[in-house]
Amino acid sequence: MSKYSSMSTYMLKSELERLNMEFETVKSQSYALNMARGKPSGQQLDLSMPMLDIVNSKSDFYSEGGIDCRNYGELSGIPEAKTLMADLVDDDPDNVIVYGSSSLAIMYDTVARLWIFGARGYTPWSQLPSVKWICPVPGYDRHFGICDTFGIEMIPVPLREDGPDMDVIEELCANDDSIKGIWCVPKYSNPTGITYSDEVVDRLAGMKAAGDFRIFWDNAYAVHHLYDNPEDQDQLKGIADACIAAGNPDRYYKFASTSKITFSGAGLAVYASSPANVSEMLKRISARTIGYDKLNQLRHARFLVNGEGIAEIMKDHAAILRPRFEAVQKALNKGGLADCGCTWTNPRGGYFVSFDGPKGTAKRIVSLCKEAGVILTKAGATWPHGEDPNDSNIRIAPSFPPLGELKAAMKIFVLCAHIACVEVELAGRE
Repeated sequence: MSKYSSMSTYMLKSELERLNMEFETVKSQSYALNMARGKPSGQQLDLSMPMLDIVNSKSDFYSEGGIDCRNYGELSGIPEAKTLMADLVDDDPDNVIVYGSSSLAIMYDTVARLWIFGARGYTPWSQLPSVKWICPVPGYDRHFGICDTFGIEMIPVPLREDGPDMDVIEELCANDDSIKGIWCVPKYSNPTGITYSDEVVDRLAGMKAAGDFRIFWDNAYAVHHLYDNPEDQDQLKGIADACIAAGNPDRYYKFASTSKITFSGAGLAVYASSPANVSEMLKRISARTIGYDKLNQLRHARFLVNGEGIAEIMKDHAAILRPRFEAVQKALNKGGLADCGCTWTNPRGGYFVSFDGPKGTAKRIVSLCKEAGVILTKAGATWPHGEDPNDSNIRIAPSFPPLGELKAAMKIFVLCAHIACVEVELAGRE
């Protein structure tokens, strides 16, 4: 129960007047603070600057086996890049394809290919009367944007502390062959920061579903721990092993990238799947390109080297991110919002904190913050079509602003949340 619900209407109006006076003072200070996206900070990008000097002479252009990385070829990636990215997604180098910088682009292209060609002999999705998709919520807005682009019907399913609600998903997929996929951010999920349990992974792999149902396993934050000790890091069961054990070896597609490891606009992305799926994917992309940027693959392979090298640079990222996440938790905890019916996550990794206010407050909080000079992700973005039915969820992205600015932004956020909570309580009494 919110503390405001126990106040008299007179007290509530007085409290709102006080909060609004404080808000006007904040507005007069002309802040310009941005927490709209989960972008790495400049400090994080600086960590990878030495990589730009790794390939800098004629003799440096050659990969293993004498491959000239300035030239065409090596559609699936140079050997050392395949090994590096296989470490990132916990798979075999033969099962990976190394792309350009964006895993989102791979996911979009993968849906497009299934739309045009179908999956390994199945009817192309564009020729079906209906295509539906499971969307755990709150979730990643850009995933939902892909479905929107293709006119795919999105089915929201609650995301719980151990992963999506499998009771709901199993019933849906067992009774509807038009459901063709599910978006999964399985580790340090966007935006809640939860990690799927072993049971959820096994049930996704083994449930009854259409033959061309595909799990889009967007493991974007697989190595993005906030704490260095293994006991403070979430562990995730491998989807490949689970699908193979369940007799559905082609059900999954893994995606990841170095976007938040090295340079967000100039990293590497990876697709990993079963040998049959990889073979089919190579056949499709061979009509589109002769090969991706191998010089960038070479830079990354020499700079990061392997999984151990990735783990080392991620410790440096964690040292930069951790104070920001702790500042968010401190502001929310000390701001008294728990007494107002608000809840939020406290993740051990990833890039976001998921905040839920009372029903009907999210848009108002975001709007008030904008008035005061703090830009947040649009309210509703974590739901298909941008429509949160409870208007309660807000994605907080602490990574980009300098720590001092973040602390200032969170003070404003807390103030705006209190105003919205009081307004909703008063509106309910009219």
